[in-house]
Amino acid sequence: MTLRLDLLRHGETELGGGLRGSLDDALTDTGWAQMRGAVIEQGPWDRLISSPLQRCARFANELGAQLGLPVQLEKDLQELHFGAWEGQSALALMETDAEALGQFWADPYSFTPPQGEPVVDFSARVLAAVQRLHATYAGERVLLISHGGVMRLLLAQARGLPREQLLNVEVGHGALFSLAVEADGLLREAS
Repeated sequence: MTLRLDLLRHGETELGGGLRGSLDDALTDTGWAQMRGAVIEQGPWDRLISSPLQRCARFANELGAQLGLPVQLEKDLQELHFGAWEGQSALALMETDAEALGQFWADPYSFTPPQGEPVVDFSARVLAAVQRLHATYAGERVLLISHGGVMRLLLAQARGLPREQLLNVEVGHGALFSLAVEADGLLREAS
């Protein structure tokens, strides 16, 4: 059986752009509005799964209460940990570490930010979490509230993109995408 997995990225955060990673900053009023607007006339869902970081989990709890749905926090669906780059913007990194940033953008699987999580490890934990969701909730429709990196990874897999194109996948704040997750691990975009 197939798991229908709707992916919702958190909205704008208080500390702004840049590499947020494991930083646990809150949503702005605009961020809340982006997420609330994304789910209007969507669903219905059987349950909500969320990253435990507050920019995802607080909205998941609000929506779960409104819809009367269970909310499960899944730590393996947190954003990539950017190590020494956490909280920095690409512009700031261009001034201090341009060569390394260029290597990361060119092929994030081949270059890891200093003290960061290798993308290959990030990929393994995210895909394993999605397979656990499939094993537990196949046949259901689940809303996953997560991060840009998690969504880029899953969408790149579904689209069959080469790994060098991971960071080319566009995922804006409050963006909503739908995937079908098959028993064999195959991901495909759903409409």
